[in-house]
Amino acid sequence: MATVNQSQASYVIEEHPLNEPRPIRIIVVGAGAAGINFAYATKKYLRNVTLVIYEKNAAIGGTWLENKYPGIRCDNPSHNYQLSWSLNPNWSEFYATGPEILRYFQDTAKNHDLEKYVKLKHKVTGTVWSEEDGTWTVDVQDEATGEVFKDRGEFLINASGFLNNWKWPDVPGLKTFEGQLVHTANWKEDISLQGKKVAIIGNGSTAIQLLPEIQSEAQQVINFIRSPTWITPSFAQKHAGPGGTNFQYSKEQKKEFKNDPIKFSKYRKAIEEEISATFGLVLKDSDAQAQAKALLTEYMKHKLGKDSLLANRLVPDFGVLCRRASPGIGYLEALNEENVRVVLDPIDSVVKDGIRVKTGETIPFDVLICATGFDLSWKPRFPILGLHGTNLQAQYDVRPIGYLGVCAPNMPNYFVYFGPNSPLAHGSALPSFEHITTYMIRMIYKAQTEGYHSFEPSAKATSDFTEHCDAFFPRTIWSTKCRSWFKGGREDGPVYALHPGSRAHWFHMMNEPRYEDYIWKSTNKNRFAYLGNGFSLREVEGKDMTWFLDEPEAGYKPVFY
Repeated sequence: MATVNQSQASYVIEEHPLNEPRPIRIIVVGAGAAGINFAYATKKYLRNVTLVIYEKNAAIGGTWLENKYPGIRCDNPSHNYQLSWSLNPNWSEFYATGPEILRYFQDTAKNHDLEKYVKLKHKVTGTVWSEEDGTWTVDVQDEATGEVFKDRGEFLINASGFLNNWKWPDVPGLKTFEGQLVHTANWKEDISLQGKKVAIIGNGSTAIQLLPEIQSEAQQVINFIRSPTWITPSFAQKHAGPGGTNFQYSKEQKKEFKNDPIKFSKYRKAIEEEISATFGLVLKDSDAQAQAKALLTEYMKHKLGKDSLLANRLVPDFGVLCRRASPGIGYLEALNEENVRVVLDPIDSVVKDGIRVKTGETIPFDVLICATGFDLSWKPRFPILGLHGTNLQAQYDVRPIGYLGVCAPNMPNYFVYFGPNSPLAHGSALPSFEHITTYMIRMIYKAQTEGYHSFEPSAKATSDFTEHCDAFFPRTIWSTKCRSWFKGGREDGPVYALHPGSRAHWFHMMNEPRYEDYIWKSTNKNRFAYLGNGFSLREVEGKDMTWFLDEPEAGYKPVFY
């Protein structure tokens, strides 16, 4: 009994009601779609929180602010590329343009009073975790003044984006080019292509949108292509225009979407269902994969000319979706235009007036456009130093691995949108962002109301998840031989970009946090200190204290489907 009495004497009740949230500060990096959604959810669902979002650019919008090349648009249908709490019945087209999407996000932030959380022209340059006080210290540079200062918060949310850090192609002599040099992710809006010879390096999604847009303006367009890729009709073809083409919504359709929310919801769900139902063709030896390959081979050959050199060289021999599908209405047709030349010979080097290919030919032009994508390493653009000084950048050197695509070991109180093994090729990103945000908010709320100093995924949980991914992917077309950013830009190797399952599988998996996969550290040596003074916050605030009588089956909802 003496031991118990000593324990009782040393333990002091915390004087607060059950479920009272402790004060916290959350620091978010990036004010694109994910950052905006996190701000909305924090404002609506969390209490006793201060929130700041540091955005390096001069305006809100993320990728849609930075990418301004001609022809940019979302290849997911506009009505499925929007936030559920900010529905827009007035999209002008089935596949919206980049400028319209940018306006949507900026209007959303303004209309929901979220701009107040954002510090524009503020660039995060480094972060360090303090185990002693359970906070992240964040170095921030004010891009307007050059001032560097520190901020501190209990939680760090990386919403800076996966495809955000664009890079020049690794081609000898690139900087020796004396004409105009531009990257599609850093487009110069004052650039003129009228009457000029223009070269495009690349045939990914960006080049596929760009070429048809500039072909009629330029004197000549030369498209340098390293690898074949599947060019497909657009996504959600059943709801698109004829042949998967784009179309404009009529005034009557917009009015109906606005005035009939039930019909509007059914329309959006039908599009979502069509996109989500395609996972079967990802399976390597499935009938769906074989049918898709046969149909797309015929589609591309029909566009290029069945017996043409282009058809023989550009139709891939690898499976459909080994690389991300590239919807390209107009691209294949543009390749056959008289003023378009396709160069399939490997590039040797860039010279002052053009490109020399391996055959020895030098091809001259005035403007060089690099549609060559982004850094695929998953490394953050700034150092993130977690437990024991572990740098997440270095942790990803060998291979980027994470926990369910949202956390990383050794990084307490840290979340990321679309980390390794995320649903990056599983339809519209915005519903996924919302689902990830819900997961984050639940984890933060638990820590805030149950007396936790910090949490991080265990190394064992992370390695088990990675092991499952590596065992699963060989049954998919994603793992087969082709150069793909799913594998970090390599032809072979582990698939560490994608989720090991379907879109529905991912949403189901993320529905409930597996708290047991985390290492939890309490602020109090007694784990039940959060129970407080014996009162519930419900009764202290005068809320309904008989809520448990209203929905007796509520507790079963996460269990049964």
